[in-house]
Amino acid sequence: MVQGDYDLLLEMGFDAERATLAVKRTKGLQDALTWLEENQDTPIETLKTTEPTSLTSSTVGGANDYDGDEKPEIPGTAASIKCSDCGKLFSNADRAQYHATRTEHTNFEESIEIIQPLTEDEKTAKLQELRERLAGKKAAQVVQDRDEQKKNELIRRKNGQDSDKIKEELRRKEQLKEVEKRKQEKIDDAAAKERVRKQIKETQELRKQQAEREKAQREGRAMEERPEPVKPPVSRTSASHTETRLQLRLPSGPPLIKTFPADTTLFEVAEAVKAERGMEVTSITMTFPRKVYQQGIDFGQTLKEAGMVPSCALVVA
Repeated sequence: MVQGDYDLLLEMGFDAERATLAVKRTKGLQDALTWLEENQDTPIETLKTTEPTSLTSSTVGGANDYDGDEKPEIPGTAASIKCSDCGKLFSNADRAQYHATRTEHTNFEESIEIIQPLTEDEKTAKLQELRERLAGKKAAQVVQDRDEQKKNELIRRKNGQDSDKIKEELRRKEQLKEVEKRKQEKIDDAAAKERVRKQIKETQELRKQQAEREKAQREGRAMEERPEPVKPPVSRTSASHTETRLQLRLPSGPPLIKTFPADTTLFEVAEAVKAERGMEVTSITMTFPRKVYQQGIDFGQTLKEAGMVPSCALVVA
């Protein structure tokens, strides 16, 4: 009795239920092996409920022979169809057509050769060949999976290194920004101390002049009045400031207080207000000295050009 596909699958160690489904849903032993391999991780319940993609005429436990590449052939046929490209024999036109579809061979001819069934030794050798082929395929898949894992690990490491570089660059920029901020604070502190020193000196000078006038009055003599020095007008300077602190008063809600670089345009300020409060800004008014900046006309000016550095209160409308 010739051994069938189902018996071969059982002999190779496959589960009986899976072997049954494989034989029913494929067109030969090799296709059955491929189907079993592709669905080895799929639960048997899922496979039973899944609509089969193809059917075959081979039956479970049947006596079909298989050459390891094409559909099973029916032994004892008096005439056959021969593929001139590879020399294989087929019992009917359907099997020859199936071979042509798989291999793209196009040259076929009628033959008087009889398709002989495989002997038991040939069957054993074919089974061993199939087992070795399946084992080789699995080994190749293991190697491929390992290579893919290595590639994914290299990609992950590279992405991690790139992320570390970006973070390091951001930290460096923050450090430089902090250094510049501290330098500016020192400059502002020195300027404030100088203003206080001048005010103290002016106060002392005024007290001295007052004492001299009172002494002259007690002695009954006139005192030549010295003209007070003309104080230069206080002007808003922004040459040494790189940032400005704005208090933005909106029609509703609390004021929006933000710090911007001195070269920020009024358009960018309006966009920041829109992003945080959802308000379309059409005009910005500086409270002192009062000046109105209109959208589409003045919003190209920077905060430094508009005299809003180092701080300013603005009304947004």
